[in-house]
Amino acid sequence: MSEYIHKSYNVTVLMYHLVFPAKYRRVVFDDEVDMVLREVCIDIEKRYEIKFLEIGTDKDHVHFLVQSVPSYSVKKIVQMIKSLTAREVLSRCPRVKKKLWGGEFWSDGYFSSTVGKHGDEAMIGKYVKGQGGKYHKLHSDHQLTLF
Repeated sequence: MSEYIHKSYNVTVLMYHLVFPAKYRRVVFDDEVDMVLREVCIDIEKRYEIKFLEIGTDKDHVHFLVQSVPSYSVKKIVQMIKSLTAREVLSRCPRVKKKLWGGEFWSDGYFSSTVGKHGDEAMIGKYVKGQGGKYHKLHSDHQLTLF
């Protein structure tokens, strides 16, 4: 379960859903690799300001639900998790290294999404409207533009 992280001048609850596919989308996750991955993630929690709320594996990719602090960007979190888990899995499970032709463990890409503690975008909008007196929307733009 997520918690509020209290620092000297802020309180945060930043959660991210991250998905990392294995290199070449190879089927490398089994009970042994899952156990190593879990142990490494628990060790990461002890050393860094990252909390793994949930870890789920499929045959060729992993889902992480992580909580962190604002000083860690999503890119930094991804790099940290990918590098530490890859190093340990490849060293503790040599057969995985053979399956991946001795190369990298994770593919270069990843998926990331923010996760809200108290609901989705519509619920937050409703909450903001309910604060104070008369609500006046100054801006709304839900269409992404291409450069």
